[in-house]
Amino acid sequence: MTARVGVITFPGTLDDRDTQRAVRVAGLEPVPLWHRDKDLKQVDAVVLPGGFSYGDYLRAGAISRFSPVMETVIEQAKGGMPVLGICNGFQVLTESHLLPGAMLRNNHLHFICREQKLRVENAGTAWTSDYEAGQEISIPLKNIDGRYVADERTLDELEAEGRVAFRYLDGNPNGSLRDIAGITNAAGNVVGLMPHPEHAVEPLVGTGRTDGLGFFTSLLKKLVNA
Repeated sequence: MTARVGVITFPGTLDDRDTQRAVRVAGLEPVPLWHRDKDLKQVDAVVLPGGFSYGDYLRAGAISRFSPVMETVIEQAKGGMPVLGICNGFQVLTESHLLPGAMLRNNHLHFICREQKLRVENAGTAWTSDYEAGQEISIPLKNIDGRYVADERTLDELEAEGRVAFRYLDGNPNGSLRDIAGITNAAGNVVGLMPHPEHAVEPLVGTGRTDGLGFFTSLLKKLVNA
């Protein structure tokens, strides 16, 4: 039986369809989830896709954090369910305290959209095991509130525990502290990042590269071997 991956849609979500396709390309079954429903429909993992949920009012992800579906996601994530937050989804994960830190406006105050080179720092999570530590990949980046910040103690803990999952290369695009592009929780089942792997899974669309496919094939292998 194919593993099922829930993809949540909030008001203002943009990339849910792209994420569903990426899940399908990797050999998994995408399951659309609506933000008002607490029922996760017995999925094996969840992706919070990119966009501007609730128009980014108050703060990016601040309102979505209180959507009914997040109550179940938080509970299941704490129980070990794999959860991936992409861009706005990463913002929701920090607002939900599933991941530490916060996302602020880019230091140059402009929306940025470009292909971004990253270095994989942690290849031991549910979403990164198909990569190698130190591997360089290139996937799209598009945000205006993408600057990752945290206090020095939290940053030091992330570094010491190997919880920085991805780091920006060839220039920091938004002022994120320590060039952090993505992080993981201590258990390795919850990962958040600002760049968009779902836009780099097929050679004919997006960047023309498949560097982002490893996120979803990593999950497939984890669920199949569970």
